[in-house]
Amino acid sequence: MKLTIHSKGLNGVLSVPGDKSISHRSIMFGAIAHGETLIHDILRGEDVYSTIEAFRAMGVQIEDDEQDIRVLGQGFKGLKKPQKALDMGNSGTSTRLLSGILAGLPFETTLLGDDSLSKRPMDRVAIPLRLMGASITGETSRVKLPMTIQGRSRLQKIEYTLPVASAQVKSALIFAALQAEGDSIIVEKEHTRSHTEEMLAQFGGEIKVIGKTIYIPGQQELKGQEVTVPGDISSAAFWLVAALIVEHSKVTLKNVGINETRTGILEVITAMQGLLEISEVDETAKSATVTVRTSSLQGTEISGDLIPRLIDELPIIALLATQANGQTIIRDAAELKVKETDRIAVVADVLNAMGAKITPTDDGMIIEGKTKLHAPQRAINTLGDHRIGMMAAIAALLVEEGEMELERAEAIKTSYPQFFEDLNHLMKKSQ
Repeated sequence: MKLTIHSKGLNGVLSVPGDKSISHRSIMFGAIAHGETLIHDILRGEDVYSTIEAFRAMGVQIEDDEQDIRVLGQGFKGLKKPQKALDMGNSGTSTRLLSGILAGLPFETTLLGDDSLSKRPMDRVAIPLRLMGASITGETSRVKLPMTIQGRSRLQKIEYTLPVASAQVKSALIFAALQAEGDSIIVEKEHTRSHTEEMLAQFGGEIKVIGKTIYIPGQQELKGQEVTVPGDISSAAFWLVAALIVEHSKVTLKNVGINETRTGILEVITAMQGLLEISEVDETAKSATVTVRTSSLQGTEISGDLIPRLIDELPIIALLATQANGQTIIRDAAELKVKETDRIAVVADVLNAMGAKITPTDDGMIIEGKTKLHAPQRAINTLGDHRIGMMAAIAALLVEEGEMELERAEAIKTSYPQFFEDLNHLMKKSQ
């Protein structure tokens, strides 16, 4: 598809789609709980529908009236062996979290994925789940999809220190620990997003978190709840950056999730001296209204325990850094290499083709600013990565002339089906 070249400003108010991480988990908790779970404002993206269809295939009744989702759960024991392999599409979250649930079920299930997902490492969940008693086989000795899980109805408890900072692996082990005999202990390498822990408590589960150590009693039963999904800060990030770097812009985003384990991008914007205002804070829902406007930005360093709190936002943060004065350094982000694409290499390749000066490193990037971007001489391919596609679309707003072609733009529907409609809305408000 052809991308919009150059913008005279972005202005307006948006409500971004529901948080993808919370949307996945709301379906999963509803499916393993007893009774009805009613979900408001869920993300209606392809990844979340992969989760929904997986549980439908295991006998869970899930009703969608195009406004709300109702999940009629019958507990872990209500889940049935699917008649065929479960297709996870492009969703790493669906795959890894579901693995923890399947590990405690007394039947065999095979998980499939698209070409991109099939290249992503699954041994990080397979290794600890095997220690709990599940049998897991993959395509290679280093487990990847297709992956077959033979669950065990009484999993062993586990004491496990995560070798990587991964909310997905942590969550898979929490789901498995809920079915285990005895109390499990999980120790994080760094604090990662806490949606699973918080939702477990919301559904009546028992969990204790002390520092980076998580204690989960086994053999728990959960009760269905009403869940309202806040807006996804990862989706909001594209408009935050766009308004900061496109001249004559002011954008207000309503109902943005501000869970403290996800707000690293707001701290980066502040460190880069971006003009940002947070208002209408809802402490219960952990959401707020966020307003940003065109700013004169300064380079910064992004590293350490900040990385897990903005790992998904780093592609668009890299674009932000190209428009800041001075150098920005991203360290400790090797996890970017095992996302939908190697996001270190792909981000550098896309933006350098547009005139940026980005040096990829083993665990991040060195970005020189401020650089003027131009239309690349070749088409930009998302490689099936939704965040690369959206980053390229925002970058195009800075290009003054020429034409940009985006290949495989449909990947954006994975997390933000109405992305281009919202972009057009903000551009029309500026006319």
